[in-house]
Amino acid sequence: MSAPPAVGRTARAAAPHAPSAPSGPRPWTRADTVRTTLAAVVVVGLLVLAAWLHTSPWGPRGGVSLLVGTALGIAFERGRFCFWCIFREGIEDRNTRGAYPLLVALAVGATGYALVLGLFLPDPHAGRLPPEAHVGPVGWPLVLAGLVFGLGMALSGGCVSAHLYRLGQGHTRAVPALLGVLLGFGVGFATWNAIYLAGVSHAPTPWLPAWLGYGGALAVTLGVLALLAALLLRHAPPLRAREHAPMTLPKVRDAIVRWRWSAGVTGTVVGLAGVFAYLRVEPLGVTSQLGSASRTALAGTGLLPERLTGLDTLAGCATAVVQTLTENGWLVIGLVVASFAAALAGGRFRPTRLTARGASSALLGGVLLGWGAMTALGCTVGVLLSGISAFAVSGWVFAASCLAGVWAGIRLRVHRLT
Repeated sequence: MSAPPAVGRTARAAAPHAPSAPSGPRPWTRADTVRTTLAAVVVVGLLVLAAWLHTSPWGPRGGVSLLVGTALGIAFERGRFCFWCIFREGIEDRNTRGAYPLLVALAVGATGYALVLGLFLPDPHAGRLPPEAHVGPVGWPLVLAGLVFGLGMALSGGCVSAHLYRLGQGHTRAVPALLGVLLGFGVGFATWNAIYLAGVSHAPTPWLPAWLGYGGALAVTLGVLALLAALLLRHAPPLRAREHAPMTLPKVRDAIVRWRWSAGVTGTVVGLAGVFAYLRVEPLGVTSQLGSASRTALAGTGLLPERLTGLDTLAGCATAVVQTLTENGWLVIGLVVASFAAALAGGRFRPTRLTARGASSALLGGVLLGWGAMTALGCTVGVLLSGISAFAVSGWVFAASCLAGVWAGIRLRVHRLT
């Protein structure tokens, strides 16, 4: 059943975005020039910082991580690449348009991963898994983590990556949500040993290329994505007719800065960023730095087990006790700052008013997100996006579980506690 109009307006106001289709270029004002100039300065600053990181102790991996985060921040903000929005609009509004950037990103990512994995592990039948790829164990803990993560998405109004890029839009509710994520990671560390021994240590780690080879795994993945795309067309709004007027500089400017990016452009940028990140640094993910910050803060307090059994041997968004920014931290910084630049240029940077009720629900939802991400060894970007791209069955299981958790949250109406 569709949400009442007022609820739809509230939900969309929380994540401001550009018009989805051109209605003709509006006048370009002096304020637009100032905002766009400032945004360009911010982006250039990120590029300069990435060049400096190349020669710093972080090395090329730090610089590449910042560049990948910058690309993701712009693509997420300009294409409204938000897993919560995709799931909510499909379930509540019966509008599946938002799913297509995700499907494109997965198709591009899977194609690129098939090429990269062939370099890292030429024989997929040898009984080994690709190094560092998000290929995780599949058991009841993964399902439970996905359900809890999905419920946290509904309660907080976004997944971890969405809160990060909305932070750049001025969405103040993202602050308590991210604080909740840090707390949730701490809860996850405290419960990890019992869950690992009961359901993770002996769970299988299915990987499609081990059965089908890279070609077969890619064919199956693209086939499933194509089937999903066809099924979702039923609830996708019709495309507007193309204009036959000649392309002008104002139209190009608006297409880059103001209008919402198409599914093809957004998905391609996200998919290529994921492949490039895995080739040069590590699989795409946004929770490693957050988890490491939580683990570092709690180390030595007596609140965590002395040993987290098996955690450091599993692939995923790894956490560790650190005293400085990790490479993933630079990716997160690039994502937030670049999202701010994109929102500023398009006039979408709009700080929102934070209420006590909204902060409380965001904080609690963030705790659920953090526990789910810790237990699943990643979030929707790591386990779902990077996992499915790497042909991991765990990625599909986590996606289905998250969707079920979001559906439950919508049925319980927790997403209206804002």
